[in-house]
Amino acid sequence: MKSISDITALFKNAPVSELPELIGEYSDDERGGVKKLIDGAKKKIAALEAEKKRIYALSEFERKYADCSFICGIDEVGRGPLAGPVVAGAVILPKDCDILYINDSKKLSEKMREELYEEIKEKAVAASVGHRSAERIDEINILQATYEAMREAIAGLGVTPDILLNDAVTIPGVNIRQVPIIKGDAKSISIGAASIFAKVTRDREMVEYDKMYPEYGFAKHVGYGTAQHIEAIKKYGPCPIHRKTFIKNFI
Repeated sequence: MKSISDITALFKNAPVSELPELIGEYSDDERGGVKKLIDGAKKKIAALEAEKKRIYALSEFERKYADCSFICGIDEVGRGPLAGPVVAGAVILPKDCDILYINDSKKLSEKMREELYEEIKEKAVAASVGHRSAERIDEINILQATYEAMREAIAGLGVTPDILLNDAVTIPGVNIRQVPIIKGDAKSISIGAASIFAKVTRDREMVEYDKMYPEYGFAKHVGYGTAQHIEAIKKYGPCPIHRKTFIKNFI
């Protein structure tokens, strides 16, 4: 008879797909430690099934437009910060997409976003980002800068989408069918993927800006108007990546 520590290692190292077999193998073991391992394994299986159902529901729009070869999700990150660029993401997922845990990027931990970013980058048919700087935002306003970033992201895909699923907006100057979806990053797997792609890209950029302008704490708040950030602006004045039209009340 295997020791509980050996069985624990088996359950710990087994992928979820192998857990039902392990449960069956040790279902007659009356030891409390083994029963606890089996209960934990059953919860993992149930959690995975629940996630698969959530992802299926999140793919409603992708199923609705399944006649389209390339369905592209579009989302932006960074419309509200006082500093840094606005970044748009454009992602075309494969028809048989098997990526789990995609969601509105704001609902995910930084670790999960980073992991999903790499998986999306690896598995997507195409993924691209577009940027517009603080200077450009000041020049033409945040909405128009966001549209420009979105058009740049679409142009960078390498393939032409048949349809765009957008988070709430209709992008002017784009001759591709568009479907604006309110709170789309929580309703469409493609938009959620674009949200993650844009968020991770922008956060990484803000970490680099933090090295250039450490007094503002960009790595921590990524340019948003926290009390710490506002105090730093008042103390040091703006730096080159601040949006002058956003901080005029603080200087």
